[in-house]
Amino acid sequence: MIIRNVMIHDAIHREPYQGDIVIRDGKLVSVGGKAAEADEEILDASGLNAYPGFVDAHSHIGLDNYGGPTGTTFDYNEQNDICCPQLRGYDSYYAQDAAIPMGLAGGVTTVAAGPGSANVLGGTFFATKLYGNTVEENMLRDAIGMKCAFGENPKRFYKDRSASARMTTAAKLREMLFDARDYMMRKEAAGDDISKCPKFDMKLEALIPVLKREIPLKAHAHRSDDIMTAIRIAKEFNVRITIEHCTEGHLIVNELKEAGVPVAVGPTLTNASKLELLNKSWETPGKLAAAGLQVSIITDAPVIPQQYLPLCAGLAVKAGMDPFQALQAITINAARHIGVEDRVGSLEAGKDADIVLVNGDPMVSDADIRYVIVDGKKLVCSD
Repeated sequence: MIIRNVMIHDAIHREPYQGDIVIRDGKLVSVGGKAAEADEEILDASGLNAYPGFVDAHSHIGLDNYGGPTGTTFDYNEQNDICCPQLRGYDSYYAQDAAIPMGLAGGVTTVAAGPGSANVLGGTFFATKLYGNTVEENMLRDAIGMKCAFGENPKRFYKDRSASARMTTAAKLREMLFDARDYMMRKEAAGDDISKCPKFDMKLEALIPVLKREIPLKAHAHRSDDIMTAIRIAKEFNVRITIEHCTEGHLIVNELKEAGVPVAVGPTLTNASKLELLNKSWETPGKLAAAGLQVSIITDAPVIPQQYLPLCAGLAVKAGMDPFQALQAITINAARHIGVEDRVGSLEAGKDADIVLVNGDPMVSDADIRYVIVDGKKLVCSD
């Protein structure tokens, strides 16, 4: 396919530019300039804007099924074990979830989906495209981060059993990381001598990629004290971390800048349903981006329906965020946040051909999304 005469917003260059986009075998061959005549499908996009497929760095789509009856909604949260790092989010993913085509129609082509925040350790998130009949069909990476949670949610779910204070949550996370480090060192010391290996422990095994810095802790933290506790524990164990939600991030800008951690801000289009959300603000992503942090904007779908990810970026712009930084917050920054920037998040030669063609600005509510192209396939077409 050749997309002709389109205004290209590639999420890398601040200023858009007019040109053609060439797609072959599901990949971007060239972006910009004038494509040579070829025996390929021509899509005349005169008057339209081309954007990378939007990326949500934190979603529960497919795990909290749209319209599901009472009792099925907790496929995204284990409720019987406060520390369950061995769980894998894709084992609860329902590829036929009705919310998936809705998200795709809104231009969201890639998400990181996974467990909720009931548990101190909840299992791994994965990155997937929003189409296909099974999770295997379009999964980009099967483990992009280990979910951990601070603040009110673990306390609320386990207040009568395991945790009733923030210091308890922190202690349980530390205990698991200490045990996993000891387990890993014993395995390494045993080498090929199976008789010296520690007994297999699925929970501790699941934390080895975190300790080896292969995947980050994906830390649910709203309040400033929870954010700092997450950063403190990551430093103690020399592990990578991303801060998810970051509701009070604007109150600790300098501390976050010093820590240099990626942040995913949201969901902001919600009621302040608990105390730790009292200071939520649409100004937060803009202030953090202006300070030089890598900022993503997230829906936490279904908290905000998946298709409204670009609208959330628009509301951040309305509150003062630089429009280009807002675009990057739902494209290349989000892709970097979840470790799939080599495939998606920008319009560059060699990347997956995930493109949104829009009449207008997708961050404005009256924009008309004409085409959503994923892996070179026109999956949404309003013509």
